[in-house]
Amino acid sequence: MKKTAFVLAAVMLAGASFASAAPIHQLANHETSIGVGTKDSYIEHKVTGKATIGAAYADRDEYGDQKDAYLQYDVVGSEVKLIGGYRWDMGGEKNNAFGGVALSTPKVFGFDAYASYIAGKDFNETQVGINKDILLNVGLNVNYHNFKPRHGGHHENAVGVGLNVRF
Repeated sequence: MKKTAFVLAAVMLAGASFASAAPIHQLANHETSIGVGTKDSYIEHKVTGKATIGAAYADRDEYGDQKDAYLQYDVVGSEVKLIGGYRWDMGGEKNNAFGGVALSTPKVFGFDAYASYIAGKDFNETQVGINKDILLNVGLNVNYHNFKPRHGGHHENAVGVGLNVRF
């Protein structure tokens, strides 16, 4: 089953040239989540009981193809997380370290909601969304994100939809 999930996730990522940070998940220890969304893709793995590492790709309308590497650290259960990371390719020579926080609800009937905020020197980004388990280890994400560059340019606001596979 794990091989099937991994192959499906790899195919989903390979086909994605999809703009937001990765959705917030409540992963079990040593669980991996791979997902694609309207204009983004990501992979993350919970390496310890509290730490999750990840990488994300976002296709911004005006700001190119941004890439993130990040760490989420659970502060209160899996519901309150601190986030730190680095974002490349923000246009021009702009690359930024960023930090933030995420809050999520416990799962009820396979649903959990979340909100996250991250900020770097040249941007800030807010995301709110809902995750829903739809099949064994496959989930659906619906979110709204707001990306704000600090030095000119347009804000990017959008609703996104995505699928993820956990294994």
